[in-house]
Amino acid sequence: MNKLPAAVGLILLTATGSALASGYRIPEQSVNSTARAGSYVAYTPGADAAYYNPANMSWLEDRAYLEADATWIHLNSVAYADSRSSSLNGSSEAENFFMPTFFAVSPDYNNFRVGFSVTAPAGLSKRWQDPYPRTFAEEFSLKVFEFNPTLSYKFSDRLAVGAGVRAIYVDGKVKSNGIIDHYGSTAIRDMDGDALEAGYNLAVTARPTEDMNISVTYRSEVDLGIEGHADLNTNVLSGRYSGDTGVEIPLPAILAVAVSYTFFDQLTVELEYDQTYWSDYAYLDFTYPAPFANPVFAAAFDDAKAKHWSDTNAWRLSVTYDLKNDFILMAGFAIDENPVPEATLGFELPDSDALLYSAGVRYKVNKDMELGVAYLYDDKESRSVNNGTVKGTIDEAGAHLLTFGLTYAF
Repeated sequence: MNKLPAAVGLILLTATGSALASGYRIPEQSVNSTARAGSYVAYTPGADAAYYNPANMSWLEDRAYLEADATWIHLNSVAYADSRSSSLNGSSEAENFFMPTFFAVSPDYNNFRVGFSVTAPAGLSKRWQDPYPRTFAEEFSLKVFEFNPTLSYKFSDRLAVGAGVRAIYVDGKVKSNGIIDHYGSTAIRDMDGDALEAGYNLAVTARPTEDMNISVTYRSEVDLGIEGHADLNTNVLSGRYSGDTGVEIPLPAILAVAVSYTFFDQLTVELEYDQTYWSDYAYLDFTYPAPFANPVFAAAFDDAKAKHWSDTNAWRLSVTYDLKNDFILMAGFAIDENPVPEATLGFELPDSDALLYSAGVRYKVNKDMELGVAYLYDDKESRSVNNGTVKGTIDEAGAHLLTFGLTYAF
């Protein structure tokens, strides 16, 4: 298992993942993005442009920028009502997390600028204590952290491009505990693992006029080859395994297209469309050094589980209003599809389509410093499911985000 340097590890220990957008993606990484419901690609006036659209670093004032953000995330308890028997009902644990992020942009060097960001672009955390859901997902967590150096180049006052390298660290944990058949056969697992992988991102922004930005960004898929340790137990044939395990899951590619326009030098409206390529997630297949002879281990823990997720679309709209008195107001709305088909939905991620509502404010303390705060509510739809595992209604899912940020320019 990979080990990070102590300084970086300290940052990671303060955060964990949570499914906020489609699948296990987390678009909201800064005050601006939280306040604008992720509609933050074409008009990115802060240091967080280093992550969201590195081409836009070219349009920042010729200074160095630093930004630190901290997000509190609350995940609602998810209610499951089984259509077969109330004895199978359950509620997931409510979750509370703290997620820090960091962004930096250099001054201009002959039309080049350098950026860097530390973010948590994806994650998942779901825990169930009720007997039936716990059989499949007592705990299912995935923490993903990205270290993203970027570079921009301005061809002219009308065109800039950007690119970066994605260094991804992932840490995962899976636990389940329950009876899996009518004969009382038990299946218990406790797995953990991590990985360090790499990808890339690209960006371009065109400015037909001083008031309009047209941007396209792309973040590559990164296959997360997680390796670690598994402890498995069953009462069938006195089965026990303690040893190596591995699994590969995708951090999907994302394509975003956005247009922003500033009216009378105060009101900026941005419309963004993004597609997340979840169709790369076809199977969840844990691997071991050798096949299991124990039939419970083979069926419960070794056989590949079909996922067959679908690509998803999101539409995001935001407004930014500069009051010209040191306050800047922001608001956003988004429609976000979920990638999980009914046939393969499970308790580890009982996802559904969502509507997102957000608002925030930035305050200019002085010419060098700015403070910000933003709130977002992720409202998940109720969902009825009928498959081999889940036969009932998933309800009351949702999330609240509260982000605080500090920007300093020099």
